[in-house]
Amino acid sequence: MANTTSLKLPEELKDKVTELAHGVAQTPHAYMVEAIAEKVARDERRRDFLQSGYEAAARFSRTGVVYAHDDVMRYARARSAGKKARKPKPIRIPPSER
Repeated sequence: MANTTSLKLPEELKDKVTELAHGVAQTPHAYMVEAIAEKVARDERRRDFLQSGYEAAARFSRTGVVYAHDDVMRYARARSAGKKARKPKPIRIPPSER
């Protein structure tokens, strides 16, 4: 069961929500619920993306393994064109250069 939450909206925003909601055949309530759900999903994706970056940076710090940009791009272009391609070879950066 859903919980009730009150939002205090500036009058101008409330009017815009009402107008736009009716323009897409929704109630203002449904419009706001959908907007909040979309914002939550976007922020979750952003959080997960950033977390993935932090984990990759930590993995690099630990291992020093990277891939050359040109090799990765060549591989990605070939694969996206439906061609077979050799995976790029990893390069290990010495700790003194990280």
